[in-house]
Amino acid sequence: MFGEMDTARGHLANGMAHDCEQVTLDAREIEGEPFGEIMDALAELNEDERLVLVNSFEPEPLYDVLEQRGFAFETTEVASDEWRVQITPA
Repeated sequence: MFGEMDTARGHLANGMAHDCEQVTLDAREIEGEPFGEIMDALAELNEDERLVLVNSFEPEPLYDVLEQRGFAFETTEVASDEWRVQITPA
C-alpha cells in the first residue's frame, strides 16, 4: 500500500481504510512536539476519511491515545526512518 513494507502493526475497522478519502500529516515537517497537530487533524476527520501520519519513528505512545479516543490504526515501516500510520474512526 505504501511501497515497500517491512512491518505492519495495529488494526483497522472493517477494511475501512481502503474506501476512505486520505488526509496526510507529515510529522517530520512539524517543529517541536507534533501531538497537538495530530489531535487537531483527528478531530477534523469525517467518518469517510483516514489520516495517514508520516513519522521518522514508530509512534508507539500514540497507540493508547488512539484506542482511547475510538480510532483504529495500522502502522507500516516503509524505511528505517519512515513510518506511516493509517488512522480511521473505529
